Amino acid sequence: MKKRKVIIITDGDETARASVEVVARKVGGRCISLSGIASKPLTGKEIVELILKAPKEPVFVMVDDKGLSAQGMGEWILTFIARHPAIEVIGAVAVASNTKKIDGTPVDFSITKTGEKTDLPVDKYGNSVPTEGVLKGDTVDVLKELNIPIVVGTGDIGKQDGADDLSKQAPVTLEAVEEILNRSGFFNGSN
Repeated sequence: MKKRKVIIITDGDETARASVEVVARKVGGRCISLSGIASKPLTGKEIVELILKAPKEPVFVMVDDKGLSAQGMGEWILTFIARHPAIEVIGAVAVASNTKKIDGTPVDFSITKTGEKTDLPVDKYGNSVPTEGVLKGDTVDVLKELNIPIVVGTGDIGKQDGADDLSKQAPVTLEAVEEILNRSGFFNGSN
């Protein structure tokens, strides 16, 4: 059975959802909109069922711990999806936040709010953070345990001092996703 190609987004508020939907359309993929923050959160099993039914790839899944510093529902769902035998997570957009008392995660690179690619992590506003060795966000700590091949850091999706605004078609998020697709070979027919 061919595995479904998935990109994880570690944010899921309304602004992020709208931005990820736009980005998914731009790259020809599908966003599981219900995977973001909803009034009744979906389980990992329910999200996997939606991934397997999605008519297009890559499938975008949003996971969010809503600012919780301890491991929460978003990270449990992320782990369930990443370890599912029918799914291949080709990359993750690790979103920075102001959450305190977290370990953070290393990133392969980050996209700043100005669209610059950097080896440094970024903060919630999309500024590079030379003093930090890892990207800090509420739903990112588990990424380092899951062997995801490409982890791209960004600031808050759809925001970043207006640089990733939906009215601009979420250019920072789009750049992060395109980097994942290019580096994974998705556009070269390896899907």
